[in-house]
Amino acid sequence: MTWDMALVLGLGLIIGSFVNVLIHRLPRMIMAEHTCEGDAPRYNLSWPASHCPHCQTPLKVWHNIPILSYVWLKGRCAFCQQAISARYPTIELATALIWSACTWRWGFNVTAICWASFATVLLTLSVIDWQTTLLPDDLTQALVWGGLVASALDWLPLSLHQSVWGVVAGYSSLWTIATLFERITGKQGMGAGDFKLLAGLGAWLGPLALMPLVILASISGIAVALFLKFTHHLREDGYVPFGPCLAASGILIAAIGIAPIAAWMGWAWVA
Repeated sequence: MTWDMALVLGLGLIIGSFVNVLIHRLPRMIMAEHTCEGDAPRYNLSWPASHCPHCQTPLKVWHNIPILSYVWLKGRCAFCQQAISARYPTIELATALIWSACTWRWGFNVTAICWASFATVLLTLSVIDWQTTLLPDDLTQALVWGGLVASALDWLPLSLHQSVWGVVAGYSSLWTIATLFERITGKQGMGAGDFKLLAGLGAWLGPLALMPLVILASISGIAVALFLKFTHHLREDGYVPFGPCLAASGILIAAIGIAPIAAWMGWAWVA
């Protein structure tokens, strides 16, 4: 392993630790805002300090070392011995692999940092959406503006013109479909967070990538729903979050390009 890859791997682990903070705290911050409790205790990304969710004991610095602390503590709190969710080291490792893969794919440069950040935000959104059915504006808006800025600075193989139209097409297409579905059936098919997420993907991938992206996401969503149904893990209301499907399809297109997917679908005009 080169020093560059070792540095990126370590950075990815640290960022993965912060991703866990976002996954745990952002939904709670959103809920706290909606309750409008003026006397509610302060709660944000930096306060209170990291603590065990079971016994509420503040953690020491050496309890927060990515992956190593989990292994050293044998997956249990050092104070109350309650099990620590395996999600924490899994997210840290996944983020480190994302950053390493992007460096391997694009090199040790600003473009790799852009795509690694893109995939990291999508990973965060996917886990939050799967657990809570929320897609926080803080993250979807960061995705939109990040794509616009990166394209404007020529850090992406996408012009600012294409990026802007990707945002417009992404938001308006899902908004139109969802609105028609709701008026015809009287039921809400998807939330506004999905519109904003697709707008963010459009900012990074351009408008031509959106149709194959949505088709891939729809196919994967149906496959996931069928799997959950047959394994008796489908939610009572039958709802399957669409955000993770959009995110996974966006990462796939970013990694291999739109041409192979368009060719597989028989859409030579897209490629």
